[in-house]
Amino acid sequence: MYIVSELGKPSIKQAWTAALQSPKKRDKLLIGSFIVAILLSSLPIFFSHIQKRQGIVLDDWVLAHVPAYDVSIIIFTIIWGMATLIFVRSLYNPVIYINYVCTLIFINLARMITIYLIALDPPVGLIHLADPLTEVFYGNTVITRDLFFSGHTSTMVLIFLCLEKRNDKILGFICIVAVMVLLLVQHIHYTIDVVAAPILVYLIFLGVRKILKLDTLKNNEN
Repeated sequence: MYIVSELGKPSIKQAWTAALQSPKKRDKLLIGSFIVAILLSSLPIFFSHIQKRQGIVLDDWVLAHVPAYDVSIIIFTIIWGMATLIFVRSLYNPVIYINYVCTLIFINLARMITIYLIALDPPVGLIHLADPLTEVFYGNTVITRDLFFSGHTSTMVLIFLCLEKRNDKILGFICIVAVMVLLLVQHIHYTIDVVAAPILVYLIFLGVRKILKLDTLKNNEN
């Protein structure tokens, strides 16, 4: 039970104290965060291996008709803006963080499997997406073969699914569409990479909520 502040909402300290006092929430918070840390630390090794192999170039009708432009700044302004939003929301509602982290684990595992099994060379006309923050997880190496399915699109969809406020959802949906279009404009992904991502992430999200009973956490939050 949250102890609410004078404004009718729990403070950040109160929200997280209550979450850590709940065994179910505490276990998911700690275990989920630990597993994500392990996965993120292993990504540079995985991507380094993927980048060295040869794949196939897909005949993409959409990319063939879309001139390539560098829109890196716009893409990362949107992505990091939404990342900041969900971070703020999760500060006051740890269940959002739990939903995000637990689902992120399975999304990363799914991407590693599909990227490993489906060897693709980058699209023709690809313009490298330069972002000093995410490059940390790529081992500070240019990675262009992490294609199916799109990690940037997956991130935006996961944020959208974890957000709860109506206006946040609307903003999140607009940002998903914008990032999907911009990734194609920059020829970073094939069309199938960005189209498949929302479907796969949504299915993973539903599966994780059912398996880990995350709906129960939300319903029992108060």
